[in-house]
Amino acid sequence: MTKKILLVFIAIFSLLSLIVTALFVLAVAVTYPKLPSLEALTDYKPKVPLRIFTQDNVLIGEFGEERRAFTPINKVPQQMINALLAAEDERFYEHGGIDYIGVLRAIAGNVISGQAHSGASTITMQVAKNFYLTNEKTFTRKFTEALLSFKIEHNLSKDQILELYINQIYLGQRAYGFASAAQIYYGKDISNLTIAEMAMLAGLPKAPSAYNPVVNPKRAKLRQLYVLRRMHELNKITTAEYEAAKVAPLEVKRSAQQFPVHAEYVAEMVRQMMFERYKDAIYTQGFQVYTTLDSKKQQAAYESLRTGLIDYDTRHGYRGPEGFIEPSLLASGSEDQLDDALSNTKETDDLRVAVVISSDTKAVNAYIKGGEKITIQGDGLKFARSALSDKNAPANRIRPGAIIRVRASEQGWVISQLPQVEGAFVAMNPQQGAIIALVGGFDYNRNNFNHVTQAWRQPGSSFKPFIYSAALERGVTTSTQINDAPLVIDPEQVGGQRWEPKNYDGKFAGMMSVRKALTLSKNLVSIRILQAIGTDYAQQHITRFGFDPKNHPPYLTMALGAGSVTPLQMAEGYSVFANTGFRVRSYFVDRITDSRGNIIAKTQPEIAGQNAPRTLDARNAFIMTSMMGDVIKMGTATKAKVLGRNDMAGKTGTTNDAYDAWFAGFTPQLVAITWIGFDQPRSLGARETGGAAALPVWINFMSTALKDIPELPKVVPDGIITKTTETENGPITEYYLQEYPNTNAELGLGGSSEGGDNQPLGEIKELLF
Repeated sequence: MTKKILLVFIAIFSLLSLIVTALFVLAVAVTYPKLPSLEALTDYKPKVPLRIFTQDNVLIGEFGEERRAFTPINKVPQQMINALLAAEDERFYEHGGIDYIGVLRAIAGNVISGQAHSGASTITMQVAKNFYLTNEKTFTRKFTEALLSFKIEHNLSKDQILELYINQIYLGQRAYGFASAAQIYYGKDISNLTIAEMAMLAGLPKAPSAYNPVVNPKRAKLRQLYVLRRMHELNKITTAEYEAAKVAPLEVKRSAQQFPVHAEYVAEMVRQMMFERYKDAIYTQGFQVYTTLDSKKQQAAYESLRTGLIDYDTRHGYRGPEGFIEPSLLASGSEDQLDDALSNTKETDDLRVAVVISSDTKAVNAYIKGGEKITIQGDGLKFARSALSDKNAPANRIRPGAIIRVRASEQGWVISQLPQVEGAFVAMNPQQGAIIALVGGFDYNRNNFNHVTQAWRQPGSSFKPFIYSAALERGVTTSTQINDAPLVIDPEQVGGQRWEPKNYDGKFAGMMSVRKALTLSKNLVSIRILQAIGTDYAQQHITRFGFDPKNHPPYLTMALGAGSVTPLQMAEGYSVFANTGFRVRSYFVDRITDSRGNIIAKTQPEIAGQNAPRTLDARNAFIMTSMMGDVIKMGTATKAKVLGRNDMAGKTGTTNDAYDAWFAGFTPQLVAITWIGFDQPRSLGARETGGAAALPVWINFMSTALKDIPELPKVVPDGIITKTTETENGPITEYYLQEYPNTNAELGLGGSSEGGDNQPLGEIKELLF
């Protein structure tokens, strides 16, 4: 009887097995033909963002729906592949889409633990899900996923499947693919990652939000240790490598800085330019734009301007905390609430956001946004010491709950603050117009207004060289004597009310040469020169440098830079002097390529001496450069002598009431312009001249930028007569045009056809003196 029952059970089981098998075969037969085409895989076209690079191939910007950088499988480091397989699918190259051994292992582990801790999805199955399926946990979806995996394995090689996975998988922080994640989390190319960093990234696919090292560093570390252990167990790393990687710090990027070089303003300029050309396609089609920036010089420009603005701000004192939070949030264990309270206060590079936990005149204990607790004492309190006094009003006092800015220094943490003042810096190659560095303001994330291209400001005395250049064309020489004496201007000559211009120091020096007047930036001499040559002529002459006459009305105030310019215009204008008289236009994009690297557009620059138009006589450019060289040697920019070069020239600029501070300087190979001022114009301070505020920025930049640029010997053009005179300060070399224009008699400036005119102007003495 028992035997018969057993036979019946066997028969029933066999029948059920046949039915299940038949149903399975039927399901496969019905479902398999309905599976989606693999065209999305075989003709893979990911949404690749617009990527922007410096000329030396450093990524500076990315714009798109998904941050992704497609990387061929043969460009992925082997250890990155090893880490990924150890974490996700160690038998990837052995199974046919479904890892049956892995399934059994997962089932056993889940049964033992009593919970569904682990699944058995292979990389192939994850590719199927990511490209075609949803995340719903149903039998139908899993069945379809398995069939798709078989189909994918049948049509694609293992390397093709892995390449798709490596480039498609979402890894948190808007990063799709491991190349993009390497850049976002570590600011590195995938080929430069360490084993510890690779293991961290390899742990992300399981749960990008849960194991995100920026958001959940503790859980991310545990996941990283698991990946490292599996790599060691699989003999993919040595014991020494394993031990070293285990203790390596996370060191992921937590600040707003996403790229290794700060070039946000240029990246936005490129985005706007690309959008005008290609519209919304720029966000998905994988365009790559290579700018003219030099990454080292760009970073030097960013750091120099930032330092200059912070130094200016420091000179003018501490203004107090940025705000306050509820003291109840300061209790121990409230770090998450503190981070939430500080979430609306933006980070800005090295100026970290912190909240004061406790304070007195000797020390301040603070919590830095992100989890670090610090103590500030000694010199770190010096800048803000006045705000620690109980005599201050509560709104201006550093007290528990105060939101402050701190930065790390070699001596420890220091209290700082965000500058209110703004600035701009641009450097370009005067020989062909390539922009080498451009910083449009203190911090793009705080203020994306580009002061280099959008800020129209008065150039002040930095505009004088263009007026002096016009005077040379009209017969004035560097040694022409003009009186630095008081002057009253009729209202009709300035387009307004009666004007009594003054020099910056309020003093008058009497008769002096044109060269000395520019060197010392004498306002009264500049006005008299403009009176002599005529405002209409000067207005026409400045067009040779690219300035629009409508922005520089033909009044005598033009001699002091009362018109409107942008820093970029000034860079182009000074380039005419630097390249001996050619008008070159600036550009910032070298070439554009498609997603496959094919060049689809390339800039053809105007090059001095080749296809750029000559707008200024080489002799004029040479003499003006010589005079501006004296500005650095013995004038208002002598601080620049610290650079120890003889091929530099430039001009300081300070506008009325010190609303704007400028320095425009150059060598034959590099022109750089610095501007500092407030967005809502107001005085920078009585002593904040171009030489005090703007020049240090220029010096700091040039100290880096000129290291790899050799000093060029001075080449005197034909038609120049050289005359050296011994003085009490040593020999002085003067340069003169061999022949003066025919306008000498017309202007009554006198002078001979050779040499210089060392006599005061005669026939128009009443006008000039």
